[in-house]
Amino acid sequence: MKIDPLSQFSVKAILPFHVAGIDLSFTNVSLFMMVTVFLIVGLLCFALRSQKLIPTRVQAAAELLFDFLNDLIKSCIGKQGIRYTPLIFCLFLFILGGNIVGLFPYTYTFTSQLVVTFSLACLVFTSITCVGFIKHGWGFLRIFFPAGTPAYIAPLLVPVEIISYFSRPVSLAVRLFANMVAGHVMLKIFATFAALLAGTSWLGPSALLPVFINVGLFGFELLVAILQAYVFTILTCIYLKDTLHLH
Repeated sequence: MKIDPLSQFSVKAILPFHVAGIDLSFTNVSLFMMVTVFLIVGLLCFALRSQKLIPTRVQAAAELLFDFLNDLIKSCIGKQGIRYTPLIFCLFLFILGGNIVGLFPYTYTFTSQLVVTFSLACLVFTSITCVGFIKHGWGFLRIFFPAGTPAYIAPLLVPVEIISYFSRPVSLAVRLFANMVAGHVMLKIFATFAALLAGTSWLGPSALLPVFINVGLFGFELLVAILQAYVFTILTCIYLKDTLHLH
């Protein structure tokens, strides 16, 4: 029996569509991105459909999540970061939703595609760079040479800072992509192993051991899904802080 744990990441066209030789097909990646957005919007609308002074459990959960991210932004950036809460909040929910939806059977983890994670990282990078130039003008370039740094260090420091700055979207994209791929490959391998052993009657009750291991791995992967969304968000906050305060 041939097992290909990477087959779950295949991009398949649902509605093929080409324009001038460019593939604009609606794929399974597009489908589950839309599903994730609809689920997030639907859950938030359901939670906040009737805002009460004494909130329901669902409303309290939604408000608690928003307060958590709001406090994270204020602690990382300060009060100046509050205006960017909608962007960071949507980014966190989108990544978290994509990570969690992909854990269910017959779904697709779109955050396992490097093109998706790199697009999100480029969105963050471009937005933060634009904010820097809007706020500081050409003075934003001081981020590559912090105030108070001795001039003789400039030939060494400036190239290092430039490389570090432009590598941010790469590190953001690869970190999320690699963790999602590694986790799902591990789940696929252990799930297949558990299914094979569960059907082996001569092993007796010990054949169920991989099943329990797989349940534990699923819980671990759920933790990783939440953690990676948090890491992406907090790094976005840190980069925004550097932009607003120039180190």
